[in-house]
Amino acid sequence: MATVNSVLGGCKPSELGMTLIHEHLAAGMPGWEFDTGGVDRRLRLNGLVAKLQEIRTLGVQSFVDPCPMELGRDPEFAAEVAEKSGLRIIVATGVYNEALGFPAHFRMMSVDDITEIYVRELTEGIGRTGIKAGIIKTATGGVPGWTPADQAITANEEKALRAAARAHKATGAPILCHNSELTPFGRQILDVFASEGVSFDRVLIGHACGVGDMRYYFDILDRGAWLGFDRFGIEAIASDKMRLASLFGLLAVGYRRIMLSHDAVYCWLGRMTKEVREMMAASPNWNYAHILRDILPKMRAGGVAEETIRTLMVDNPRAYFGG
Repeated sequence: MATVNSVLGGCKPSELGMTLIHEHLAAGMPGWEFDTGGVDRRLRLNGLVAKLQEIRTLGVQSFVDPCPMELGRDPEFAAEVAEKSGLRIIVATGVYNEALGFPAHFRMMSVDDITEIYVRELTEGIGRTGIKAGIIKTATGGVPGWTPADQAITANEEKALRAAARAHKATGAPILCHNSELTPFGRQILDVFASEGVSFDRVLIGHACGVGDMRYYFDILDRGAWLGFDRFGIEAIASDKMRLASLFGLLAVGYRRIMLSHDAVYCWLGRMTKEVREMMAASPNWNYAHILRDILPKMRAGGVAEETIRTLMVDNPRAYFGG
């Protein structure tokens, strides 16, 4: 039986219970640490503990925060939140896409150099904290304004994908892929992983719910990977109506390898930028409790059985982590 690394120690996949597979405690774009207008740490801590205790009362037991290294990942803060809230928290190793992250130091390293860092964080701990990552994060995809010619996995992103594949093979840790709705590279990501000999039953192609393309979904699922319908509530990117229509369609024809989440962020590090304010204003239901309070009732009203909901929220995360 596999062991899952949480910020407070290892557990069995069978102990994960209901799991939100892609959320964030806090996050900021590279450079946030030079902006002193951020929220006080204690206020962040108290607010997060209250929010996590809320979803714990709704049945959530585990919370995966795949924040990349350079976007404000803080394993010690996550451990304190986990201890005070009673919710199991799992953090990641890995870097973000080249458009919005990917530190210059990593750009200058080889695949094997990056692999070594990932493996160390998964087996020994992050920095000197002793807190082990439990999942490997990858990221690809452009940003608004890029021309069609720019829409490709970059050489550096492929290098990080290969490092993730090799770290997975060395440790068994699952891989979670940020994959922009603007540039859905799930097929190409799986091709890279296939060339490295990765088993797709430990690969989640995230942020798929905003794509709205059944052929894309079938291609991912038919190869044995998982789909992340993990941006419920972000109406600024895609409507929940479209996400639910896609989800109902997949479930109706027998697909079940799907996990649900919000990609919500409780605290934005640094000052609140105009872009973030506009996205949040357009997405009033973007929070950790939205699926439990709003989406699952709509699924039940649409005829989705409790057994299927349990599969999406409990059984699939357990299997993805090796249970």
